[in-house]
Amino acid sequence: MTPLYSKQASKFLDSQDDDTYNRIKSAVHKLPMGDVKKLQGSKGKYRLRVGSLRVIFKRIGQNMFYIEAIDNRGQVYK
Repeated sequence: MTPLYSKQASKFLDSQDDDTYNRIKSAVHKLPMGDVKKLQGSKGKYRLRVGSLRVIFKRIGQNMFYIEAIDNRGQVYK
């Protein structure tokens, strides 16, 4: 499984402490397992829940995911 990160997702990850960074990275590398749901009204977009954080992603191939956004629960859907 190979994740590709958007600029926003990379910046968010870089700004996190080591514990949060490791939790997000480990959850992303386990995709498509985990608390994943399809987003309504968005074609082909999914969300991954990691505590109070949300990871918005698309599947772009058999084993490839494009991570569009990572943010707090209330901010990521805006």
